[in-house]
Amino acid sequence: MRAIPVHEAVGTVLGHDITRIVPGESKGTAFRKGHVITREDIPGLLTVGKEHIYVFDLQQGFVHEDDAAVRLATAAAGRGIELSDPREGKVTLRALAPGLLRIDVERLTRLNAIRDMVFATLHSNQRVEKGQPVAGTRVVPLVIEDEKLCRAELVLEDGPIVEVLPFRAARVGMVTTGNEVFSGRVKDGFGPVVRRKFEELGSKVFRQAVVNDEIGMCVGAIRELLAEGADMIVVTGGMSVDPDDQTPASIREAGGRVITYGAPVLPGAMFMLAMIGEVPVLGLPGCVMYHKASIFDLVVPRLLAGQSVGARDIAAMGHGGLCLGCPECRHPACPFGKGA
Repeated sequence: MRAIPVHEAVGTVLGHDITRIVPGESKGTAFRKGHVITREDIPGLLTVGKEHIYVFDLQQGFVHEDDAAVRLATAAAGRGIELSDPREGKVTLRALAPGLLRIDVERLTRLNAIRDMVFATLHSNQRVEKGQPVAGTRVVPLVIEDEKLCRAELVLEDGPIVEVLPFRAARVGMVTTGNEVFSGRVKDGFGPVVRRKFEELGSKVFRQAVVNDEIGMCVGAIRELLAEGADMIVVTGGMSVDPDDQTPASIREAGGRVITYGAPVLPGAMFMLAMIGEVPVLGLPGCVMYHKASIFDLVVPRLLAGQSVGARDIAAMGHGGLCLGCPECRHPACPFGKGA
């Protein structure tokens, strides 16, 4: 900082708060530290007795905190992100539409390793809503060396580190297995739950086929849904280790290339993910029907956002894959699924 005559201060950054006192009436801040002084401010500064003030000289290789935050946010933001105006040196990044939040964690860490940089985000791979804050950035000092900003922009030059991927509107086919449902002895509980979950993600179950426990009938239903143009198929029921639960065998028999059978997620351990050509086929365990948050909510949003999900991705879900079973479920604002 340096002291300069107030008439020479236009365009500089005020280095300290300036107080205005009206005897017997009020005392408060007339100008805050960090304010960029304009020509219109000069009469007010003189009125409070400031003929000389301490300022930061931004002509000497420094950038104001507001401008620095905007530069960082602009370089870091990708698809589906909008930026707030800077406020007290901070810019908030929000989701433009519902989608899957993706964070490049490795480059985020490199960015925050640069001294005086602050860039905080939500966990990656979670569903976010339109207008939801997903990240925020600022620099620590009131002004920062332009050289540091340039180093940060080098980290970001390979592309954004924060983006919200839109969900595609998939045509979903559903196969519900079980002699008890097929015969009408038990009312289907899976259908309404799965339909609602897909509708919340912008997709639609276009047909639900109810079959018995015979492998051939389940295979036939899967193949019919594929022929009808299903973008994704879910098979509900029959995922336990009971001898008459034949869903995994049916998915394999229908041509499924199994990515995983079993997931380190509770609830959701008896989950199967397979591919028939380019179509994901999911074997959903019974927990999807009873729990608000389960393996469904960790895998399906990624698939609808166009992300591939491999065996290693499923294995990584073990870190954070234990649901606490809270009396009032707050997912996704909770630790469940946040480790992968």
